[in-house]
Amino acid sequence: MRFNADEIASVLQQEIEQYDSQLDVREVGTVIEVGDGIARVHGLSSVMANEMVEFPNGVTGLAFNLEENSVGVIILGDYLTIQEGDEVKATGRLLSVPVGEAVIGRVLDPLGNPIDGKGPVNASEQRVVEIIAPGVAERQPVAEPLQTGLKAVDAMTPIGRGQRELVIGDRKTGKTAVGIDAILNQKETGVKCFYVAVGQKDSSVAGIVQVLEEHGAMEYTTVIVSGASAPAPMQYVAPYAGTSMAEYFMWKGEHALVVYDDLSKQAAAYRQLSLLMRRPPGREAYPGDVFYCHSRLLERSSKLSEELGGGSITALPIIETLEGEVSAYIPTNVISITDGQIYLQPDLFFAGIRPAMNAGISVSRVGGAAQVKAMKNVAGGLRLDLASFRELEAFAQLGTDLDAATQARLDRGYRMVELLKQPQYQPMNVVDQILMIYAGTQGHLDKVPVEQVAQWESEFLEFIHAKKADVWTLLDAKKDVGSTLKGSDDEVAQAVVAAINEFQGQFSGGNTEA
Repeated sequence: MRFNADEIASVLQQEIEQYDSQLDVREVGTVIEVGDGIARVHGLSSVMANEMVEFPNGVTGLAFNLEENSVGVIILGDYLTIQEGDEVKATGRLLSVPVGEAVIGRVLDPLGNPIDGKGPVNASEQRVVEIIAPGVAERQPVAEPLQTGLKAVDAMTPIGRGQRELVIGDRKTGKTAVGIDAILNQKETGVKCFYVAVGQKDSSVAGIVQVLEEHGAMEYTTVIVSGASAPAPMQYVAPYAGTSMAEYFMWKGEHALVVYDDLSKQAAAYRQLSLLMRRPPGREAYPGDVFYCHSRLLERSSKLSEELGGGSITALPIIETLEGEVSAYIPTNVISITDGQIYLQPDLFFAGIRPAMNAGISVSRVGGAAQVKAMKNVAGGLRLDLASFRELEAFAQLGTDLDAATQARLDRGYRMVELLKQPQYQPMNVVDQILMIYAGTQGHLDKVPVEQVAQWESEFLEFIHAKKADVWTLLDAKKDVGSTLKGSDDEVAQAVVAAINEFQGQFSGGNTEA
């Protein structure tokens, strides 16, 4: 076979003309040691804190410790495939996650990868995971209510858009249920919801996703999962990733609700990372900056000023206590960051009072500013009344004879406790709540036997919706009702009392037949 010199020359000419020199300049380092979700890397001298680095098998890492001779990297993924001597590339990018409408209705890991089997997330935008919270001038006071659908919460510890309300209690006291009910109640309100599961059992999270799907809540909810089997770096990053996804909507002028379940597991993951990185331990072996870990997360929940669109993120962080130890390190830290707490008590829970909220310790530091006027009127003294009822109840157990007035207060207290009970996953419209609390606080239930309060409630609400829809609509439109009828010609209060009186006749009549 003979070669034609002209052909070879033309091919060479063509190659020279098309030659494009591409220099691949990037900073690389070498893995010195690896294990337990962290790696020590030599080189990468100009890497930034929180910068993403890439290992040979495509696993991402995060520059965590910037030391004199090495960089401590936390590995976001499977660290078992990484070996000593592997080359590590700096990417020049901070850790970011996909955001926007594409993430709504999906179940994702903390890096935004789908784990629901519904295909890739086609997000057009990415948002950095660690962002500095809006400053004082960029915020406005919390004044717009965010209804949770729970009578006990909306009446006594109201939550406003942009608020951070801690849900705290021992394990198995219904903390997650409060967060899920709040998400279910956002249906048709336009609030986007984010449920961040940190260190939870995968079976529990699957159950929660199923509940959300059954109630049609996944249409406006994103679930970010970093389960109990996930490595500590993923558990640490998950709450920040969820907040970044919510912030996209806040800066668009929309409203979001984030439930962090739970931050005590995130703190434990952060402690694990810090100890492995040889950071000095402090109280209870937590690193000194564990407070900052939570404060920089929760400060991102806010109500933006009108100039910035008036969007908001409302946070419901959950903290698990051990044996009711509220004065432990992490609970006290988070209590001091949040705008109030809902304290769930085990003995109330096991006595069948659910939600098991302790009215004395639970508080909302926003208060009545985040309540509709009618709820403020009818539930004004409810928290103090219930707290004093608990004291009276303890006193009455001593077996002393009580005067008629004290006995009447006790009897009403029992009925109010019964009234505030609510089944799981059945959030209630705020107008229905106002009607029930008005009936209870104004003494309309005083003659109803305690064991029939729940029946009275369901039948009364059925009666209102079926036969007195005009009263319901009037209350819904005005969102105001006189707190007492003495000397008041308040038309809403009169309409409500007339409806209650009409129903009372029917209820007691039906009761006697039974």
